[in-house]
Amino acid sequence: MTSTRKTALVAGIFYLITFVAIATLPLYGNVKTDRTFITSPGSSTGILWGALLEVIVALACIGTAVTLFPVVKRQNEGMAMGFVATRVLEAAMIFTGVASLLSLVTLRQDLGAGAGADSAALLAVGASHVATYNWAFLLGQTLMPCMNALLLGTLLYRSRLVPRAIPVIGLIGAPLLIASSVAVLFGIIEPISSWSALATLPIAAWELSLGLYLVIKGFRPSPLTASVRQ
Repeated sequence: MTSTRKTALVAGIFYLITFVAIATLPLYGNVKTDRTFITSPGSSTGILWGALLEVIVALACIGTAVTLFPVVKRQNEGMAMGFVATRVLEAAMIFTGVASLLSLVTLRQDLGAGAGADSAALLAVGASHVATYNWAFLLGQTLMPCMNALLLGTLLYRSRLVPRAIPVIGLIGAPLLIASSVAVLFGIIEPISSWSALATLPIAAWELSLGLYLVIKGFRPSPLTASVRQ
């Protein structure tokens, strides 16, 4: 196995790992919409597992950028650096959201232990933590993947390291999801709606197809990889 094949394999695996974020949907339940979660009874184990999965996703995001950078920088180093920056920023926003939910869990546990705090004040604090997570999710896991798709998609389209149909999906999907994110920002559509779900599909398809192709096929023959084949 050549060094470039190993690079493609590792990058593809990292991309596929990011899809474990789907498992957080049932684990989190309605915590992202329920502002009374902090005062409600029940176990917080699902939140903790979901937070762990999101940490793994954040690290995998950074892994995709670090792994691909040495190859795609040969096409355009500035854009490659931009891809690394947006991927790291995406991970940072994920960590921000996770920290917010973990803080919410801690406050809920303190309440259960008899913290004696005012209920109205707790509801306000809980609502603040939920809002922080929701906005961090919009910026980190919705908007930043669009920036990643525009930068990496352009690099892969020009270099032909993968079939051009794959980055085209990302280049088409990015503006759609950006428009959806702006619509959510201004309250035109709900964060969880059929419109936002439809806008998310092309970006999800782009990242899934890229991950699968890199794992199964690796990079296509290219001047960018010819000089480093071993």
